[in-house]
Amino acid sequence: MNKISLHKAGYTISVWGVAIILLWVGAFKFTPTEAKAIEGLVSNSFLMSWLYKIWSQQGVSNLIGIVEIITGIALLLHFYWKKAGILAGLLGILTFIITLSFLFTTPGVFRKVDGMLVTDFFILKDIMALGISLLVLDKSLENAHATAR
Repeated sequence: MNKISLHKAGYTISVWGVAIILLWVGAFKFTPTEAKAIEGLVSNSFLMSWLYKIWSQQGVSNLIGIVEIITGIALLLHFYWKKAGILAGLLGILTFIITLSFLFTTPGVFRKVDGMLVTDFFILKDIMALGISLLVLDKSLENAHATAR
């Protein structure tokens, strides 16, 4: 009987979790509801606000959705094609650094509730997703170097 690798299972579940979230949220970006919902985050971001000078509210949301979907697909592909992991890792790192920056660029994102400082917790999940993206990139680069030898 084969020994179950908790490390491998944890890694696989983590990557699948991030991929599912990216695919689902990425698809939702194509709706007018989500395009409007992210406008406050994107328009206050020094990294992304310029996009509204080029595209409409829906166009910007669609672009973000495309990047999220490509990242999600690349995360899943990396289990079979290691070069996809390099793309997934880089896009994931970029995506999650940008979304985490919303915590510092969006007015009113932190507020007090019952005397406790709280924020939009959906953004905080991106701390874990950033870590998983770093792991995917590291593993993919490791495999690419091993293959090149």
